[in-house]
Amino acid sequence: MADVHALAAELDEAARNVRAIPKLTARTPLDVATAYAVQRAGIERRRRRGERLAGVKMGFTSRAKMVQMGVDDVIWGLLTDGMAAESSVDVSRLVHPRVEPEIAYLIGREVRSAAEVESAVAGVAVGFEVLDSRYENFDFTLPDVIADNASAARFGVGAWHAPRDLSNTGLLLEIDGRPVQTGSSAAILGDPVRSLRAAARLALAAGLTLEPGWIVLAGAATAAVPLPKDAHVRVVGAGLGAVEVTT
Repeated sequence: MADVHALAAELDEAARNVRAIPKLTARTPLDVATAYAVQRAGIERRRRRGERLAGVKMGFTSRAKMVQMGVDDVIWGLLTDGMAAESSVDVSRLVHPRVEPEIAYLIGREVRSAAEVESAVAGVAVGFEVLDSRYENFDFTLPDVIADNASAARFGVGAWHAPRDLSNTGLLLEIDGRPVQTGSSAAILGDPVRSLRAAARLALAAGLTLEPGWIVLAGAATAAVPLPKDAHVRVVGAGLGAVEVTT
């Protein structure tokens, strides 16, 4: 039997000490349900240090990634206010920092069922997520990445806009003024609203309700790229403006 709290502590300390560790499944059996228990235990450690839950992030939202990982559903992790990046990200505090463009949803009221999540959206925005696997060589299995809170590290969002159709919104990721990724929100399960519904479904199944003020990061519209030191990152969403951050 996996020691959930010991594994959560190991991952938490790896993140805090900026130290890569071997993947958990190389030395202990770990199924998906147990991996999510490790994830929640890790979040509870952060909450005991004073962080507050701030939302949900979705992963494996592209069909290609699902096929690659041998899964037929998305994965999810939790965001805290300690992960929010205002204007800068200190990449020296991260192990394998990578950045990707995101579509973000702002929850305006408590979501009691997946069917009502769309009507609970108070705003939409372009955003970014900084991923950071705590595993050596960015090498992991499905349970490993789930236990590692779906590689969540930092996130940011631009100005909020009134809810709208985002089924085919163009997204551009620039580093130091150079385009490094372009894509469409259609890459997120065909329409990011499907990822939003999945976020509500999975959270509710785990005993969590999406709360007012929470953010849902629907998933990446492009592949993540390495995030270098001393860089200026800008993500532009068609009709949504831009969000910027420096490292």
